[in-house]
Amino acid sequence: MTRRIMLAIALAATLVVGISPAGAAPALGRVVSENPVDWTPHILDGSVWAMTVVGDTVVVGGDFTTVSSSDGYTEFDRWFLMAFSLSTGAVTRFAPWIDGPVYALTPGPDGTVLVGGDFTEVEGVPARSLARLDVATGRVVPGFTASLRDGDVRALAAGGQWLYVGGRFDTIGGTPRAALARVDIRTGAVDRGFDAELDAPELDRVKVEDVAVSPDGKRMIAAGALMDAMGEYRPQLAMFDISAPTVKLADWYSYVYEPKCRKGFDTYLRAVDFSPDGSYFVAVSTGRMSKSGLLCDTAARFETYGSNPHRPTWVNYTGGDSLYAVAVTGSAVYVGGHQRWLDNPYGHESAGPGAVSRPGISAIDPKSGRALDWNPTRSRGQGLRAFAVTPRGLLVGSDTDRLATEYHGRVGLFPPA
Repeated sequence: MTRRIMLAIALAATLVVGISPAGAAPALGRVVSENPVDWTPHILDGSVWAMTVVGDTVVVGGDFTTVSSSDGYTEFDRWFLMAFSLSTGAVTRFAPWIDGPVYALTPGPDGTVLVGGDFTEVEGVPARSLARLDVATGRVVPGFTASLRDGDVRALAAGGQWLYVGGRFDTIGGTPRAALARVDIRTGAVDRGFDAELDAPELDRVKVEDVAVSPDGKRMIAAGALMDAMGEYRPQLAMFDISAPTVKLADWYSYVYEPKCRKGFDTYLRAVDFSPDGSYFVAVSTGRMSKSGLLCDTAARFETYGSNPHRPTWVNYTGGDSLYAVAVTGSAVYVGGHQRWLDNPYGHESAGPGAVSRPGISAIDPKSGRALDWNPTRSRGQGLRAFAVTPRGLLVGSDTDRLATEYHGRVGLFPPA
């Protein structure tokens, strides 16, 4: 390791201050390697909250300000957004000026990226928490009109001509919508025919933490601080039938997330992802487990179709540590957070009988629900928040700089094995 990289490690350690793209991940035939590539750039401060891939470009969002090349010799100012080549790791010129953190990203049409977060303008153009940018230039795409009145965007998922927007808001594009809306992916025009009617009478405010669209474009899931959807009881998890122009609440429901976790975690779902074939999805949660049997601090698989009310096919418990991100690739279910263990239903902030050490990043067998042997390790920090899956492997984004015992500043890529 060069002296320059050692200096970058020290700098990163002094700068640490510390909300994935939704939708189904591409299938990967095998579990990825435990050894990340050596040529990805490093983010030197803050946290990564979102990652997505547009062509050969990886776009990264969060609350960071400084990036370095993979060798540590060149530093770049990159406030809340940066991009690099998926082929070479070179930091690109994509450097739009934005005045607040980015929490969600998803590819748009014609080489663009949709950006959600908690900001008010991009490149001097008013854009409250939602914008469409050209990946080559970083410029705002003119004519995209979706904007919040207040609040933030925490989740984005593309489905055909539509962009599904989730977060903490009550108005988008001048149209009243509680925490979830559908807008034209090119223009941002709100679909006035779709209102999820999310409500949470027991909570302070409705909030969507994640959205995912099935690979066939027929189903959409919203997860977060919600209790009702379209007049029906849907605790923390609502599925919608989006196969026709008129969106309907899907005939799918589950009550397993109805019980409360520890005080302060009345709602605790954080991320969802469909399998590549769309037959099931996996949800991950926080919650600080208070007693066995609840789905706090877990990963859980649910079948997309079948008899109601749905129960999880399997549940994997961390034993009291939060999971924030999930990517389902077919060969594995990758989960990230600040977990210390998996296979730990009897642990209470401890390793119970049968627990296996899986710090910060883990892989679960999609069929059995048991932890796979894959265990690269990651320094835990507050937690891993972002995955992006491509044929080149598994991209990860977090708030720490040790991945597989190597220095990787908040960004890494595990290639196919």
